[in-house]
Amino acid sequence: MTPDEEFKEQCSGEVREMHADSELRDLTRRWFAKANALNYSYHFESMGRPVIQYPQDLIALQEIIYEVRPDVVIETGIARGGSLIHSASQLALLDVIDAIVSGTIIDPNVSHRCVIGIDIDIREHNRAAIERHPMSSRIHMIQGSSADPRVVEQITRLIKPGQTVLVLLDSNHTHEHVLAELRAYAPLVSMGSYCVVYDTVIEHMPVGSFPDRPWAIGDNPMTAVAEFLQDHPEFRVDETISDKLQITVAPMGYLHRVR
Repeated sequence: MTPDEEFKEQCSGEVREMHADSELRDLTRRWFAKANALNYSYHFESMGRPVIQYPQDLIALQEIIYEVRPDVVIETGIARGGSLIHSASQLALLDVIDAIVSGTIIDPNVSHRCVIGIDIDIREHNRAAIERHPMSSRIHMIQGSSADPRVVEQITRLIKPGQTVLVLLDSNHTHEHVLAELRAYAPLVSMGSYCVVYDTVIEHMPVGSFPDRPWAIGDNPMTAVAEFLQDHPEFRVDETISDKLQITVAPMGYLHRVR
């Protein structure tokens, strides 16, 4: 076993220990509830735009993108655009790596890799900021409901045969909407890639954490994932990701396509 293999084996054992540690899990949930009350996720940016994600999940996404090497990242929910820009920057890095390996020169504005973002309401100031950003050439935005079959069809037409697709769901967090998204977009996920369902953590939050939102305990992304998985054995929850993160908005939300 090489030193790198030994290190990974050690880490895997420690992640398994964290999974089994109920005290750590309880501490994490209590910390999460307190941090959420102070809008923790709103305080970070990706390349100058508010990303509205936990840094831990951004690191997990970077690991997934490097492993999967997607050509297309589909994101439902745009908000202020930081997540689109983060994904686009990771795709740009893949292009740079490919160029280094192949010894070619790349045009930073020409790439087969892109991010498709969907939102029911792309506010003009956010659209303008995203379009001004250096990563904008890699971003395609669609305004409309992510569950609208016409929007899904439009996105499907943008994907070329043989392209590797990664899906990130982060829009309306009700059970009904997320289940509709899963049924619409999960079939687009490539073998070995992921469908990441954000904000499944709502199921673990204290009662009343979202008084002005239509989602709550029993009606949220985690309940939608549970129902979806009953009839979709081609996906399994990659628990190793949330186990090592501990602090994540997506427990049970990293769905790996295994067949």
